[in-house]
Amino acid sequence: MNVVLTIPDEIAATLLKGAADLPRQALEALAIEGYRAGRLSTDDLALLLNLSPCDGVDGFLKAHGEFLDYTIEDLETEVAAARRLGY
Repeated sequence: MNVVLTIPDEIAATLLKGAADLPRQALEALAIEGYRAGRLSTDDLALLLNLSPCDGVDGFLKAHGEFLDYTIEDLETEVAAARRLGY
């Protein structure tokens, strides 16, 4: 899907100051808001922003003050799996 935004020229000029890629910034803003609202998963972010599913998404979220939704139950599951594998 292509999305077209109409922005007044004076606002566009302000937004472009120090911004190398305004369309990418808009896409990232849409992505982070979708994640915060619970509409986008980390897999969705990786696909939408062409990031690696682990490091890329984690770095993107940290850069925007968000963190992966990782619960104690997730940790316990991973510890149990590691023990079964002999770690």
